[in-house]
Amino acid sequence: MLGLGGFKEKLEAAKRKAEETKLRLDSVYVEGSSGDFVKVISTANSRVMQIIVSDEAKEFAQDELCRHIQIATNESLEKARGIYEVEMAAVAKDAMPNIPGMPNLGSMFK
Repeated sequence: MLGLGGFKEKLEAAKRKAEETKLRLDSVYVEGSSGDFVKVISTANSRVMQIIVSDEAKEFAQDELCRHIQIATNESLEKARGIYEVEMAAVAKDAMPNIPGMPNLGSMFK
């Protein structure tokens, strides 16, 4: 059985692992696009790194260009959020103790 000291150590290890995972996710890139007009590249930590606008899209009216940027950005950030959630759930699952007589708390993060 995990004593309070062991539980605290496990939580500290989980905190360190979460911070390491967040740092690593800064180097994981995802891409969203709106046709061939706009491409948005962001990190898995949802930081937009680059917006690429095609020459054709540069001729669009402002509202149409904005719509394409919005579509590409949302797609990129959705992908980033998915990766982030999976990675952080794995960290949380590893951190949850298996307490006898209780359901495995780590299963909440599957």
